[in-house]
Amino acid sequence: MSKKKRIIIIGGGAAGFFTAANLDEEKFYVTILEQNSDVLQKVKISGGGRCNVTHACFDPRELTQFYPRGNRELLSVFTKFQPGDTMDWFESRNVPLKIEKDNRIFPESDSSQSIMNALINEVRNKNFEVKNQVSVTEIIKENETYLIKTKQGDFIADIVIYTTGSSPKSLKIIENLGHKIVEQVPSLFTFNIKNNLLKDLPGTSFENAEIRIPSLKTEESGPLLITHWGLSGPAVLKISAWEARTLAKLKYQFEIEVNFISKPISDAEEELKEFKNQNPKRSIGQSKIFDVTNRFWSKILEINQINPEKQIANLSGKEMALILENLCQKKLLVTGKSTFKDEFVTAGGVDLKEVNFKNMSSKILPDFYISGEVLDIDAVTGGFNFQACWSEAWLISQHLNAL
Repeated sequence: MSKKKRIIIIGGGAAGFFTAANLDEEKFYVTILEQNSDVLQKVKISGGGRCNVTHACFDPRELTQFYPRGNRELLSVFTKFQPGDTMDWFESRNVPLKIEKDNRIFPESDSSQSIMNALINEVRNKNFEVKNQVSVTEIIKENETYLIKTKQGDFIADIVIYTTGSSPKSLKIIENLGHKIVEQVPSLFTFNIKNNLLKDLPGTSFENAEIRIPSLKTEESGPLLITHWGLSGPAVLKISAWEARTLAKLKYQFEIEVNFISKPISDAEEELKEFKNQNPKRSIGQSKIFDVTNRFWSKILEINQINPEKQIANLSGKEMALILENLCQKKLLVTGKSTFKDEFVTAGGVDLKEVNFKNMSSKILPDFYISGEVLDIDAVTGGFNFQACWSEAWLISQHLNAL
């Protein structure tokens, strides 16, 4: 029997742990090096501490549509391991999962600890080593092995698996080994907007809204939320992800047009006229015509100086036009972005042309594998970033186990 090879996994997050959890302990000595004091930190805080493990989308072609970067490369990856496989993997390790109505998948326990325990126990049962607070400073290729230099001493590896996440320091280390790095820009951010329509309304939400960026001829729809800073919610996050690079070039200064009720203005006009004909004596302030909160409706009337006591029959054509424009075609100026530090996602990372997506090996370095957020791959919210990690990690472990 050939002697066991030494694998060093750099990064104790989702991709690193899932790779280790699926490696053959008969063939390999595995050590995970994690620079923080705790492993699996993103898993822990994801989904508000419930861990949004993956998404109920079981068709690989459909699944790739949620990845602004990496969609082409991930198609073959997802044909080998997709969300159904992720569910089987955790459920067969006594972590029952549930699909919520928006198709996000969580552990039934509603605690990310269940997911963390499954991964940690699997790695522990294989007697693999996990070293916390070990910060890699440099990797040097030496003949058949890699020398991994850290502030806590050096390690020697026959095989390196690089799953560090997207920190600039880790990208610098892999760039020094000869890999090309695509510049990082934020993805998944909220829009900073100062506008009277949004003032004093944080927490107000819209079940389905449409957002357009006219200058980029792009639009997205979905739930929308008014925040202290401007607008957030899936509709905003999706458009920020798809246009991450362009919006960075615009320095986050651009105009958007919002349709708060997702209805063409002509349809909304019909509804308003019909309501007016049927309820002529009702005051405009008390009229529940569209699916928006009373506070938002009052705010539209207030900023357009329409007296809420006015009978709806007495609304002028101009006043009707103002109401409809605010509901269906509201132009707002975005003057910046806000990102959530904890669940921060970036576009950018290791250039995908330099990775073999059959097994996630580097095309530049022998016996070197790359997966997770360190790659120039990112997704919209909903469990998709984790799914890419699980699938890529699975390919690495199966490829190495078969060597």
